[in-house]
Amino acid sequence: MQLLQFTDKGINCPAGDFYIDPWQPVQKAVITHAHSDHARGGSQNYLCHHDSVPILQLRLGVDISVQGVAYGEKIRMNGVTISLHPAGHVIGSAQIRVEHDGVVWVASGDYKTEYDGISAAFEPVPCQTFITECTFGLPVYNWQPQQVVFDNIRKWVYDNQQVGKTSVLLGYSLGKAQRLLYHLRDISPEIWAHGAIYITNQMLRDNGWDLPELHRITPDTPHSVFKNNLVIGPPSAADTTWMRRFNPYSLGVCSGWMQVRGHMRRRNADAGFILSDHADWNGLLTAVKATGAEKVYTTHGFSSAFARYLQENGIPAEEVKTEYGVTEEEETNPS
Repeated sequence: MQLLQFTDKGINCPAGDFYIDPWQPVQKAVITHAHSDHARGGSQNYLCHHDSVPILQLRLGVDISVQGVAYGEKIRMNGVTISLHPAGHVIGSAQIRVEHDGVVWVASGDYKTEYDGISAAFEPVPCQTFITECTFGLPVYNWQPQQVVFDNIRKWVYDNQQVGKTSVLLGYSLGKAQRLLYHLRDISPEIWAHGAIYITNQMLRDNGWDLPELHRITPDTPHSVFKNNLVIGPPSAADTTWMRRFNPYSLGVCSGWMQVRGHMRRRNADAGFILSDHADWNGLLTAVKATGAEKVYTTHGFSSAFARYLQENGIPAEEVKTEYGVTEEEETNPS
């Protein structure tokens, strides 16, 4: 019997009687991070990194039964040892290490290998079997160092300010928004935010995270306050009436998908910044090799192509269909 199995409810550990990031309600759910495709409501008990606890409570409800643990802390379930290790994806994100009778599997969840300055830096975890995401599992996805990206964003904002435009950046409320705020806190006199960004930012500030204070945009916010300032919103705000209040403005989209020509045009953006919370092609290969895994399962993303590449390079690999990546970030908080 495999230590972890792929079922219609999610990744199951029969010996430990728990699931990793289940997409249907279960008795015991071990959660890699709080994005909506990995952390879903309805389960009776949740285990996650302690930084993810308040985020899960914000998204799934304060009454959920949730236990937080530190990175590297060992938990036993029916004789199976579980520990969480930094994934570098977003605040509180973790890889799940599962050990039983000398056999070790690791489920990566989502991860990136470049340290972003705020999330705990990715750490490879040795194992015999590695379940890896491969959202950007093609050679075309090759990120620039994030400092280069932020320098480009700063220049773009400065250029907008010179012509009296508001700079509007779109990025996920959990992950991308924190990176932008952390690295661009001094870029404009004030930073204004959509409600989805504001609520997440305030919750993290309340829990001790070093993030700048934001101004929340409401229907009553006067148009004049946006001029020459930075606005941050979720991707779902694009092409909505919410954007009209910022005229004249320039729209920048922050996403790994901006690597491919045409994505910026389809998003009706004025600028595209290649900034992702996922590993690029080289990051994925580096992570896989660092685990020393004898078998790799590839999930969500370019899983078939990535598995085939690993096979051709002497690493046994197999694609597995999951529901991850389908609804990575649903922005349901009020505007």
